[in-house]
Amino acid sequence: QVQLVESGGGSVQAGGSLRLSCAVSDNTCRILGWFRQAPGKEREGVAVIDSDGRSSYADSVQGRFTISQDNAKNTLFLQMNNLKPEDTAMYYCAADRRKMTAFQALRDIPWWLWDYWGQGTQVTVSS
Repeated sequence: QVQLVESGGGSVQAGGSLRLSCAVSDNTCRILGWFRQAPGKEREGVAVIDSDGRSSYADSVQGRFTISQDNAKNTLFLQMNNLKPEDTAMYYCAADRRKMTAFQALRDIPWWLWDYWGQGTQVTVSS
């Protein structure tokens, strides 16, 4: 059982930045990703990184968010810049054992089929 623990959420004004972290208990999962869920909305994929270091982003965050990982420390990051009020949501870290590209994972695997999830961290952006 892989355990994921997020941290780094908080409140920020529009235009500000936050960096989310996710501690992953082991390195057996081949794709890691960040998802978010706003009140009353379905969970959506934000960014995914695969075992070859390739990344893929939702159109809404492209150019503003950057996903990265520290393999030595089994930690996943999401750097979020130029935050907007519409980025307000609970952000979740997820992991999956399947081997595929980040592009395929973000677009072809529904969130409910990912193997492992963290408990989430809240991000609130005020205007």
